[in-house]
Amino acid sequence: MSPPEAAAPATDATPASDAKPALGAAPSGAAPTGPATPGRAGRGAGRWLAAAAVVWAAAMALHAWIPNAGVNAGSLFQTLLPWTGLGVPVLLGLAAVRRSRTAAVAVLAPAVVWVALFGGALTDKRSGGGDLTVVSHNVSEGNPDPAGTARVLAGAGADVLALEELSDASAAVYSRELAAAYPHHAVLGGVGIWSRYPLADVKAVPIMPWTRALRATARTPDGPVAVYAVHLASVRVSAAGFTTGRRNEAARELAAALRAEPATRVVVLGDFNGTYQDRALAPVTSPLRSAQREAGDGLGFTWPAAFPVVRIDDVLVRGMTPRAAWTLPATGSDHLPVAAALSR
Repeated sequence: MSPPEAAAPATDATPASDAKPALGAAPSGAAPTGPATPGRAGRGAGRWLAAAAVVWAAAMALHAWIPNAGVNAGSLFQTLLPWTGLGVPVLLGLAAVRRSRTAAVAVLAPAVVWVALFGGALTDKRSGGGDLTVVSHNVSEGNPDPAGTARVLAGAGADVLALEELSDASAAVYSRELAAAYPHHAVLGGVGIWSRYPLADVKAVPIMPWTRALRATARTPDGPVAVYAVHLASVRVSAAGFTTGRRNEAARELAAALRAEPATRVVVLGDFNGTYQDRALAPVTSPLRSAQREAGDGLGFTWPAAFPVVRIDDVLVRGMTPRAAWTLPATGSDHLPVAAALSR
């Protein structure tokens, strides 16, 4: 039997190369289309990053214009102003992830503003000399070792010490431990002054309902110096905002006392519970010179002592020239002590 013949191929089959694409399918070899491409999305994100960098730079440069109404956002922003520089590496990193040259260039704006604001603080401006060395320290009412703190302070070799947040018990300890190096002292309320030189004209400065400021004349070999030990009211950050009302009122009262001060040479030492940049403290800070800003090394943060992020303790002067400013080692307090060498 002969084998069956093979079936002939259908003659009406359409060659594969001539097949028409299904309705809605992309032609072979054509690039897929869609509402947006990844490249466009990346460019859009880069533009948003660039805009954010410009806004951040503007906020830093115009910090004095940020309103203080309501939650005191302006004062809070100024308190943390040195840390605004952290936005630069964050924005730069995001620009790198997005591979956006536009955003990377825009990040130069906040970088330049930060350097203009704080670049000078990163240099060592300390120099030799000085007729009077002073130390200020919020010793903390809860300090577990006031005697040890007193020894640290005495070891600094200052001529005048101003201590804040004293309790009745701790004031007695400091008086005993500092007596050998500082035969002259005055304590009123929670503040005190210890001095190698005689003190005169001691009086409380009424900045709050209870005593938080003290004024005395130190009779130094180079002439009298009015010394203020100050502890302005505390501030709080809460859901209600940056609460500074009581501190601001105390600052205004202190400013009035300083305007009435007749002495040519004035040193104001203390815990201001705010930074030099905070415009709410301008009544006190604007007529005075900050030893740290003029003669310090670095930003000189003082609080909290374990990891300082702000400088709320300072040495402010009038009629004297800061020669050097620095912080002392940590004690049992939550603040670092600050020191300065001053000359006429």
